[in-house]
Amino acid sequence: MMGRRRLGRPFGWLWAAYAMSAYGSGLGFGALPLIAVLVLHASPAEVSALSAVGPAVGALIAVPLAPWVEFRRKRPVMIAMDLTRFVAMATIPVAYAFGRLGFVQLLVISAVVAAAKIAFNAASGAYLKALVRPDDLLVANARFESTNWSSVAVGPPLGGAAIGLFGPVTTVLADALSYLGSALCITAIRDREDAPRPTDRNQVRAGALLDGWRHIMGHPALRALYLNNMLVSGLIMATEPVLAVLLLRQLHFAPWQYGLAFAAPCLGGLIGSRLARRVVARHGQYAVFRTVGTLRAIWLIGLAFVRPGGVGLVTVIAVELAIIINMSLYTPVLATYRLENTPRHLVARTLSAWSIGQQAAIAVLTALTGLLADITSPRTALTVAGLLILATPLLLPRPDQMSHHESEPARSHS
Repeated sequence: MMGRRRLGRPFGWLWAAYAMSAYGSGLGFGALPLIAVLVLHASPAEVSALSAVGPAVGALIAVPLAPWVEFRRKRPVMIAMDLTRFVAMATIPVAYAFGRLGFVQLLVISAVVAAAKIAFNAASGAYLKALVRPDDLLVANARFESTNWSSVAVGPPLGGAAIGLFGPVTTVLADALSYLGSALCITAIRDREDAPRPTDRNQVRAGALLDGWRHIMGHPALRALYLNNMLVSGLIMATEPVLAVLLLRQLHFAPWQYGLAFAAPCLGGLIGSRLARRVVARHGQYAVFRTVGTLRAIWLIGLAFVRPGGVGLVTVIAVELAIIINMSLYTPVLATYRLENTPRHLVARTLSAWSIGQQAAIAVLTALTGLLADITSPRTALTVAGLLILATPLLLPRPDQMSHHESEPARSHS
């Protein structure tokens, strides 16, 4: 059984850190758009800008961070990024308490948190590859995926209740404290970590920024998966702020209903992530990428048909459930394949390049979707996103592109 496989105490602390921040983020799910709508009375375009501009700027900040992460010990990097996110998020309840909270502050915080998240994920992915055996990578990634979806299942309903009882910035404080808890868990890992040793620091400064993209674009399957994932993630995430406006403002959903609409389907994430190892063992990675990669893209159009009341709530839950079951099966397989096909000295830069591209796609598509919603209506924007995503399976890799080749053994950069 996958759940009984022991990966060691250091992985246990890393998993605990992931769970700490994941559950904090679950409590704070959609917190910034929710504050923008309920406290600052932002327009649909402003809400979309908050979800687009901040991550886009964060992705730009993360570009020069990638080599910095690559050639440093990963645990101190993860701790630093957790503390950065803690400080940034903690400024929101402070500013709110003094009546100084503004839209620009939310934009800046969104950018800082996005950059820190990219750097943290790059460091943790590289650390994970060094921490567990290659045969255990899928098990580890599936556990992270399962934790992620369980946190979103539990967090938003509790967050919605907390907002109703204690005010709109309550969940932001919980999210901030979760990063502090994550940093403490990572600090508890006692295994010695060797520092990477680049042989030519000038070469690192000059050429390392683009090495992650070079690796992805030079690997046919990774290139196809990268382009596909950018569009799928971008289109799915682009619907979030528009759907928030549709549900909260036009259809008059209560905050707890909004949270429930996204929380209940996340139980499907436990199903998909637990099936990942078994499905790969039976059908192979390629079948997962082609079949499940297609299935995760066909449901989004259903959000265009959401109606008021209980029927609308059930519609959102059904659509999100179908998407999440497939995404939670697909994502750990993708994460494992990406690590298997990336040499250790390129992992942090490759993961950074992957995250930056995904964040950029989310930012651009979210901005365009918000603009379209402003010009037409939220429902029209959801329809367009749902139709566009139907074309994304065309970008999935072909069988001849799927040959496994990690180009080099783990080594220092030279």
